[in-house]
Amino acid sequence: MTLLHDLPANAAKDTDFSAVDRASLVAELADVLPGRCLMTELEDLRPYECDGLSMYRKVPLAVALPETEAQVIEVLRICQRRGVPVVARGSGTGLSGGALPHEHGVLLSLARFNRILSVDARSRTAIVQPGVRNLAISEAAALHGLYYAPDPSSQIACSIGGNVAENAGGVHCLKYGLTVHNVLRVRAITIEGEVVEFGSHGLDMPGYDMLALLHGSEGMLAVITEITVKLTPKPLLAQCVMASFDDVVKAGDAVAAIIAAGIIPAGLEMMDQPATAAVEEFVRAGYPLDAKAILLCESDGTPEEVAEEVARVCQVLEGQGATQIQVSRDEVERLKFWAGRKAAFPAAGRISPDYYCMDGTIPRKRLGEMLQAIVEMEKKYGLRCMNVFHAGDGNLHPLILFDANVPGELERAEDFGGEILELSVALGGTVTGEHGVGIEKINQMCVQFDEAERHTFFRIKAAFDEQGLLNPGKAIPTLHRCAEFGRMHVHHGEVPFPNIERF
Repeated sequence: MTLLHDLPANAAKDTDFSAVDRASLVAELADVLPGRCLMTELEDLRPYECDGLSMYRKVPLAVALPETEAQVIEVLRICQRRGVPVVARGSGTGLSGGALPHEHGVLLSLARFNRILSVDARSRTAIVQPGVRNLAISEAAALHGLYYAPDPSSQIACSIGGNVAENAGGVHCLKYGLTVHNVLRVRAITIEGEVVEFGSHGLDMPGYDMLALLHGSEGMLAVITEITVKLTPKPLLAQCVMASFDDVVKAGDAVAAIIAAGIIPAGLEMMDQPATAAVEEFVRAGYPLDAKAILLCESDGTPEEVAEEVARVCQVLEGQGATQIQVSRDEVERLKFWAGRKAAFPAAGRISPDYYCMDGTIPRKRLGEMLQAIVEMEKKYGLRCMNVFHAGDGNLHPLILFDANVPGELERAEDFGGEILELSVALGGTVTGEHGVGIEKINQMCVQFDEAERHTFFRIKAAFDEQGLLNPGKAIPTLHRCAEFGRMHVHHGEVPFPNIERF
């Protein structure tokens, strides 16, 4: 790893990797990987052509599935020496194209790094490999009355390495924080094959917070091989309050009012009427279908703490015009409420051939304003949109419904999503909360960050990866993709990644 220095002349330009000699690359990889750990046939490569953002696809030259850290080091050294791009991949559930392969590169899958190495109940930590599923950590810690707090809706499938790469959140991130707040240490390998560790097993360590820098870096700085996570004691009791509103603006204002009252719930989620209708038909969570919006607000702790907080929450909700308030009567009903929220994405898939999940963040007090704007955008683009929000921290997940088989609908969905992201910035927010930038939000990065800021991003990237081989073309806009023009969202017929297959 080099020291931070001036930006190399070619670091902010699209690099041409087309001269890679595939045959000799595969032969050299085969010398360090067992046959079961290297895929080169097209039929084997196809399953890796995209992540959860299936709108864009690209087949890699090869897929490496190392089983040991030594193999990861050798793969990276080979690619660094040959100037071959490397894209690290976990479970492939990411929604911004962060794990989209490079057509002239190696897709490095960490799926076989799937062991929980230790659970230390006394220190409330666990050491895990990056391919371990998010939910599996909590399942292993449950024997000790502990769990891993960040809980993305995809937690049944998403891997902890990917959670670090995207700084994932979840419905309980308001009280317990994002991934970055629940990780103590990360072991990783640089493109040169150097083993580095960020953070420590202690509560803190001296020097710059490089651990936080790695979170959300989307595989552009190093390849993660081991993670130490914090574990949280299971609360004695949790109750969920479901509140209905006859107006989305009132619901948005209620979110701000809860926080303004000094209440920090374990979770605070918002869904609009189209979302609740889709979810109710799918899960039967007991959502009121006549409500324009619902809030799910959870309290946890001791029974006394929960009783007091629930009473305060209900008082605020009544004052904000809630038409109906329902408190979960038992654990079964509480889980049922949350099952509906966590099933929003698959519910969208039941009512539309395709959907495009956006991810932006705005100030809580402007949630209602954003929802009203999205209604107007639906008319403008001729597409429907379901809205689910991590309302407590202003993280939006609009689900734009479209049919890629209808000419023009995919392009309109992209433009719709781009406008939502740009409005997020205009309202004082940011273009991503937890899904990352990937290839999806490249143009909107040019809206949020000026040239000097983008230059700094490239300097940090160059300090770790001077050749620009780790996940090239992602997250940080190149000069090619950041030409200065009025509106920056993706234009019809243009894709933010050269020679990409589009569906």
